[in-house]
Amino acid sequence: MLRRIFYYGEDQLSVGIALAIAKNEVEGVLNTKTRNKVQQNRDIVEKIVRKKEIVYGVNTGFGPLCTTLISEEDTKKLQHNLLMSHSVGVGNTIDTVLSKLMMIFKVHALAQGYSGIAVETLERIIWHINNDVISCVPEQGSVGASGDLAPLSHLFLPLIGMGKVQYKGEEMSAEKALDLFKLSPIVLGPKEGLALINGTQFMLAHATKIVERLQNCLDHADIIAAMNLEAMMGSFKSFDAELHELRPYSGNKYVAERVRTILDGSEIEKSHANCHRVQDPYSLRCVPQVHGASRNAWLHLKQMVEIEMNSVTDNPIIFSEDKTITGGHFHGQPIALPMDYAALAASELGNISDRRIYLSMIESVPGLPKLLMKSTGLNSGFMILQYTSAALVSENKTLCFPASADSIPTSLGQEDHVSMGSISGRKTLRVIENLEKILGIELLTAAQGFEFRKPLKSGVIMDAVQAHVRSKIEFAESDRLFAPDIEKAIEILRSKELLKVAEDVAIVNKIEFKNEDHEVYGIY
Repeated sequence: MLRRIFYYGEDQLSVGIALAIAKNEVEGVLNTKTRNKVQQNRDIVEKIVRKKEIVYGVNTGFGPLCTTLISEEDTKKLQHNLLMSHSVGVGNTIDTVLSKLMMIFKVHALAQGYSGIAVETLERIIWHINNDVISCVPEQGSVGASGDLAPLSHLFLPLIGMGKVQYKGEEMSAEKALDLFKLSPIVLGPKEGLALINGTQFMLAHATKIVERLQNCLDHADIIAAMNLEAMMGSFKSFDAELHELRPYSGNKYVAERVRTILDGSEIEKSHANCHRVQDPYSLRCVPQVHGASRNAWLHLKQMVEIEMNSVTDNPIIFSEDKTITGGHFHGQPIALPMDYAALAASELGNISDRRIYLSMIESVPGLPKLLMKSTGLNSGFMILQYTSAALVSENKTLCFPASADSIPTSLGQEDHVSMGSISGRKTLRVIENLEKILGIELLTAAQGFEFRKPLKSGVIMDAVQAHVRSKIEFAESDRLFAPDIEKAIEILRSKELLKVAEDVAIVNKIEFKNEDHEVYGIY
């Protein structure tokens, strides 16, 4: 089967396309036009070196050493030393998908022809991507300005035969990996080392995974909240389309529409149409506002990420022989701020989820037993699951302090304001990992509560979702070991099975219900 082709430096990357390249579903290549553009820019750098004009990073030192001139014969040694001296990362190795995304984003930025990179260097990086020979990159060491210097240095050490790589599940030296393919290290020319390690690709890779995983949480949160709404016989009025036109945030409207679609035709809703409850607690009634606000934050991050992944973020920028500019495109602030915002959005999604878990256990509505089990006392029911969600919610709150609010001067004061965006990315992914667990617990409790509404039916989408959950996790008549159930629920969420079930039912019943391919809230 032929894979779709993406042309680095020419086509526009999206979150979905970047992830598809990383999964080997799309092949990234250079076309002739891009090769020529890159080569012309490389020729400009070579002319600058021969003319002995002073250009930062081409024939000078770096950072506070920018006034130190480097001889023509030492310019190649300078680039080699740059990769070695800046490879000072510490901590655990990041996931290979993140490292691969870093490579993809770096190739796309360099292929635009403003960085002085050699075509041969670009082709070697593409070889690493396409053959899944992926560098081992430590998670700590970047301050998110002057580029992600340490992580990017580790990422590209294998180009010069140093560092470590992952290949077919095995960690090995770059030297051994190159020998396996009968390849030799490359020799970097003037400006190339600096072009490789200046940029925001570590932050950007994390931001891309945040967009993907937070979108999945948002899509599931609406479904799970709708399930709990039925279990607690909540009112549909707060999801009314006309109501949300009076405060028309796109996220709010989208969430309200999804919940209406999921529950359309519900017998459960009709059964309590004339009850005496005036209004629901906020964790049910304000789902469109809270989930919607988190969707708005997600959308802002996605927009910033897709600008960033199609940008040139190294330094200096080579426009022509007479125009080279040392600017600040490597500074991570434009994505550090929205990543911190996304951490808050994810945390709040977990916060309101925990409130629904708690609410479902307090015997607040007829027919829903205390602790979601008919025989309690001997049985603790689902009581302690909420302890776990509470612990996760509390942990997330401690992670919500914005990393981008901090700055510590580096490089002897030359880099006197930094973004700390790498920390924003790492901690936001931790918040989302906790959120997945919270939503998994709510899925368990909501599915348990939903059973007490039978034999009444919900909407066709919700009934299919509930049936799928029950095919994996049994209804609990009495206490049992719940830890395996929690793990199953988390895996259901991470695998996106429920979204597929919902979409398949929607197609059969000719209902408009979209997730990843949605025009605004999709990632492709």
